[in-house]
Amino acid sequence: MSDLVLVEDRGPVRWLTLNRPDKRNALSAELVGALIDALAEHGPARCFAITGAGTTFSAGADLAELRAMRTATLTENEADSRRLAGLFQAIAANPLPVVGAVNGHALGGGAGLALACDFTFARPGSLFGFTEVRIGFVPAIVLNFLLRTVGEKVARDLCLTGKRVPVEEAARLGLFTVTGALEQAVHDLGEEIAQCSPAAIAHTKQLFLRLRHLPLDEGLELAATENAVARATEECQEGIAAFLEKRRPSWIKEN
Repeated sequence: MSDLVLVEDRGPVRWLTLNRPDKRNALSAELVGALIDALAEHGPARCFAITGAGTTFSAGADLAELRAMRTATLTENEADSRRLAGLFQAIAANPLPVVGAVNGHALGGGAGLALACDFTFARPGSLFGFTEVRIGFVPAIVLNFLLRTVGEKVARDLCLTGKRVPVEEAARLGLFTVTGALEQAVHDLGEEIAQCSPAAIAHTKQLFLRLRHLPLDEGLELAATENAVARATEECQEGIAAFLEKRRPSWIKEN
């Protein structure tokens, strides 16, 4: 495992720490690749938490790569963009819930990384913003997630101004949960997730991806089929048996 991403299991949570504090955890190609690799292995954990080393979650684009971008070919720039898109896809399609534990400023691609997570907690006093337009860049990839999270007017306000806003304001928009006890909040969420069926969580995450593109009638048809399939799974059978027998299902580990 790359030392660009530190991996630590704490109870049901596997913590992935972006480890470039001297570069404010900027999303270099190597860091993005290391994070994709880390998200592919979860061991006994029931959810991931992504945070940053030092006092910044992630400042977004890497300065050295921004310089190189000016002379890169279209093919090279497309490869770099697809790598970042692949990271967000690795979060969205991951069978485990992914928590963004925003321990400091989250800007540009760093803001996108935080927003792409299933849950996002942030420490008070952090700044958040899609600052790409201020350097002539476009927040194209993250816009896919922002438009699914807030209304278009809010998305326009954030992306067309490139302004930085306190996470407290972002929380009022529904983007974050602000907490002064970041690690405890993530731990408590992990414990709650650990009570649930891993297969059911993975299946539900897939439904989020599939249903968002369908009209209601097609969505309900898909849901009816998926509901019937889920009932026959081993974990659903175990969950029903445990409920009827007034015991814990097998996926809940005894303390």
